[in-house]
Amino acid sequence: MLKTPLLLSTAAAGAAATAAVAVSPRWWAAALPLLLLTAVGVHDVLQRRHSVLRNYPLLGHLRFALEALRPEIQQYFVERNFDGRPYDRDTRSIVYERAKGTDAEEPFGTERDLYLPGSEYLVPSMAPRPVRTDPPRVRVGGPDCTQPYDMALLNVSAMSFGSLSANAILALNAGARMGGFAHDTGEGGLSEYHLGPGGDLVWEIGTGYFGCRTDDGGFDERQFARKAAHPQVKALSLKISQGAKPGIGGVLPGPKVTAEIARVRGVPQGRTVVSPPYHRVYGTPRELVRFLHRMRELADGKPVGFKLCVGSRREFLAVCRAALEEGTAPDFIVVDGAEGGTGAAPLEFADIVGLPLGEGLTTVHNALVGTGLRDRVRIGAGGKVATGGDLVRRLVQGADYTNAARAMMFAVGCIQAQRCHTNTCPVGVATQDARRARALDVADKAVRVRRFQEATVRSALQIMAAMGVDGPEGLRPHMLVQRAAPHTVRSYAELHEWLAPGQLLASPPESWAADWEAADPDRFTG
Repeated sequence: MLKTPLLLSTAAAGAAATAAVAVSPRWWAAALPLLLLTAVGVHDVLQRRHSVLRNYPLLGHLRFALEALRPEIQQYFVERNFDGRPYDRDTRSIVYERAKGTDAEEPFGTERDLYLPGSEYLVPSMAPRPVRTDPPRVRVGGPDCTQPYDMALLNVSAMSFGSLSANAILALNAGARMGGFAHDTGEGGLSEYHLGPGGDLVWEIGTGYFGCRTDDGGFDERQFARKAAHPQVKALSLKISQGAKPGIGGVLPGPKVTAEIARVRGVPQGRTVVSPPYHRVYGTPRELVRFLHRMRELADGKPVGFKLCVGSRREFLAVCRAALEEGTAPDFIVVDGAEGGTGAAPLEFADIVGLPLGEGLTTVHNALVGTGLRDRVRIGAGGKVATGGDLVRRLVQGADYTNAARAMMFAVGCIQAQRCHTNTCPVGVATQDARRARALDVADKAVRVRRFQEATVRSALQIMAAMGVDGPEGLRPHMLVQRAAPHTVRSYAELHEWLAPGQLLASPPESWAADWEAADPDRFTG
């Protein structure tokens, strides 16, 4: 067996070291490392957990070391500028440069293969428009809303205190205040770090009802109403599902539930907290619509909506049917893409569950148009929005505004180490380790967040002007083109069916008729 000579050589080295020390104490400096290696080698052979180490004592550790370094080697030395996942180096670089206020331009042309099937491009016009200097705002608030909010084209997406460090939350909110855009709290509660800098907030409520939670884990109307009245809270969002892991809940282990986290979330310190995959407050589409209406009442007329990763078109149509029958609808819907997000998730969910953002957006947009609800419901898009081009694409696909999570993390210093769930983030963004979080300078990173958002919106407006439109209201599906094959392109107007206002109510097209007929406001049918 191969391990036998390796073990014998290790033992021989140990014996030689022992003999050398016996001759002269001066040999201790050299002997001690050899003795330690001998001990490690003997342990490797005797342990039963790792087969590699049993067969290759000492040498097997090199394999584990290289495996640990693989992501860094891949990112820095192997992958091309446009190969990386989830975000390639080109995208990360443009975020870093805009956050720092430096040039985000590249010489010598694109490195991408523009003939690759699936690639997309926006259509420029022969008659460009002047670039508008006043970034447009999106009025969020339907007829039932008495305190509408004007949303920016790009905002901070949902990231909780607990998943992100206190310093990261402070920097994001301070940047939102300086730039005049919104900051979604995530489902981890409304913390002092969200409130301290003074930025506008979208308070997200998840299945754990953190921050407005009863002792048995239900929804507390009194706590909710009191906190929703805070002047910084501009809108309320009910999280149904998120892109990284639609349909499953989460567990916060007891050791991570510090006194501070417990206070913010309204849970006992030191005890494991489970966020179930489902909501207690509704069980049918009709109950969901009614609960959203109740949230708006408790929030004194502030905009209320929900976030989801789209799955079943039939279920979403059931919500639309319920809204029509109840005579009330959400003020906004945030569509999260299956491209994932900041939340750690099982690989199977991240890879194969839920619709990608583009298809989710077109589904929700067309369902609302076809049921005559689109004029009262605004659509937000969350999923890999990092550049002006990303923003414009999402608007063409049906969104009114966009949210960014990971790109905002880049702006505060994230290096895509992908250690978010381990509490060992090397730059202090996604950790509760105070020593690591101390590295993130709030004042500096807040300015970077503001610069990134401002530059990205400016880039989007430049692109729209190049397309011959003055703003989002001029964008149309034919202005986004996808390469279906190396020599075949199709615009989004051709690739997708775009419904006319009220079409599902009057005469559903054949491709939608079965789902619309089966949509039941009193049952989620899947």
